[in-house]
Amino acid sequence: MAVRVSMKINGKAVSGEVEARTLLVTFIREDQRLTGTHVGCDTAQCGACTVHMNGRAVKSCSMLAMQAEGADVLTIEGLAKPDGTLHPMQAAFKEHHGLQCGFCTPGMVMNAVDFAKRHPSASEQEVREALEGNLCRCTGYHNIVKSIMAGSKAMATGK
Repeated sequence: MAVRVSMKINGKAVSGEVEARTLLVTFIREDQRLTGTHVGCDTAQCGACTVHMNGRAVKSCSMLAMQAEGADVLTIEGLAKPDGTLHPMQAAFKEHHGLQCGFCTPGMVMNAVDFAKRHPSASEQEVREALEGNLCRCTGYHNIVKSIMAGSKAMATGK
């Protein structure tokens, strides 16, 4: 059974006809061709598919596209400014070497931005706990945590 879905993705109104069982991550990647949102585990365990929906981080592999009807969705492609200036969290990941292969990075960054907005002066332990739902197979998380701490500070101070 096909259903029509409409939402904003990265500030742009989009719509499409999808099967009722189509996941939000599939709609984002396949229908909208925004491939920065990754599919890692298909079970909401790894966080590679994290996007923001109505301002909150969600795992798009655990939601149907039709659950995002009318929502405002932000993907990693929409995080930087239109002129290409990186978001402070993206810049921090780059500066502090918070990635290796890059597969988990979009989900890490999207989760980190949401976390930093809600906890602007979090401790290292709180950052580590917030990462519980995002897996990285390449790093020991040290530089990811360092990146999130720096990105959070930059977001809070506007620098």
